[in-house]
Amino acid sequence: MRLSKLILWGMIIILVAGLIFYSLGYKITPSAIKSGAGGKGNIPNECQPPTGQDLASWKEHLGHHQETKYCLQYFK
Repeated sequence: MRLSKLILWGMIIILVAGLIFYSLGYKITPSAIKSGAGGKGNIPNECQPPTGQDLASWKEHLGHHQETKYCLQYFK
């Protein structure tokens, strides 16, 4: 009985840790974009998301302005 509970809790911990790793491991952070990670190259200053800005909302913001629509090419 104790061994089965220990195995069950171990599996739950591994599952939760895997979900956390998966959800955090594949995010593109603004700092990673600014440093050119992921083959993005050098992004002009006006196209870089502000610190703490969600990438999806930043892309939406760029798309609303005619003068910054060209910035979306850096986030494909």
